[in-house]
Amino acid sequence: MFIQIIGVGKLKEKYLVSGIAEYAKRLTPYLKFQMIEVADEKAPDNLSDAEVVQVKVREGERILAHIKSEAHVIALAIDGKLWSSEELAAEIDRLGTYGTSHVVFVIGGSHGLSDDIMRRAQQRMSFGRMTLPHQLMRLVLVEQIYRAVKINRGEPYHK
Repeated sequence: MFIQIIGVGKLKEKYLVSGIAEYAKRLTPYLKFQMIEVADEKAPDNLSDAEVVQVKVREGERILAHIKSEAHVIALAIDGKLWSSEELAAEIDRLGTYGTSHVVFVIGGSHGLSDDIMRRAQQRMSFGRMTLPHQLMRLVLVEQIYRAVKINRGEPYHK
């Protein structure tokens, strides 16, 4: 199985970079994993609604350039489905067995994801109604993917 996470913006915080690297290393015996960063659109804080849409469109184009046609896309969205760790594990297992061996999780920038990305996604997943920094979500997501793999293999989770 091949799992990618595509996120908007460059990770700068060392603790996030090292945490993601640790879980990526832990995943290597089980699957191919890749983290892709696409450039965020530089824009002032006080954007109009139309300008926000344009920012999301440009970031969305950068994301779509990395998604292969056969990939199953799961967009992280506040209005997505809430999954437990066990439900995520079951979905990854189902996709690998019956659907696709290439799964892409997409995390938008500070303004969210474009309509084009939301239409491309086969599923939407939420980590809850709280707004979390999109950089932190990368670490949380890769940890949950690792946890899902361990659940599916019936192996103990190493903290």
